[in-house]
Amino acid sequence: MRDLDLVVSVAHAGEVDPEASHSTVEMRAVIIQELVILFGLKNVRVKAPHIFVVGKFGQYSIHLGSGNVHQLGGTMIPVLAVPSQHRGRVFLPFVDEDPKTAEISSKVLLFADDENITDPQIRLYIMT
Repeated sequence: MRDLDLVVSVAHAGEVDPEASHSTVEMRAVIIQELVILFGLKNVRVKAPHIFVVGKFGQYSIHLGSGNVHQLGGTMIPVLAVPSQHRGRVFLPFVDEDPKTAEISSKVLLFADDENITDPQIRLYIMT
């Protein structure tokens, strides 16, 4: 049992989300699929453990576990989420209260409409 505790502690210290189990990834996949239907996004496809988004400036992969964004054929795009306690809470109409799910959902919506991204740092990554 101590070995298992050590593995979880090391994974958590290495910023691997110990909560991102297989069932969590599956739940996020279902939530994103429903989000795609609700918003009528034709350019988003979910194939766990990734979400694939085809934007005007590129194609992106968003990981359902970590929330990392990669431009296909390119590099990782650093998108930092602002914790809700700093900007006010955002309530999503989902059963899942996980803030990572909200972060991933917002990234899907952001990159599905990549031509309207105004953040200069993100535009720098997607335009090169």
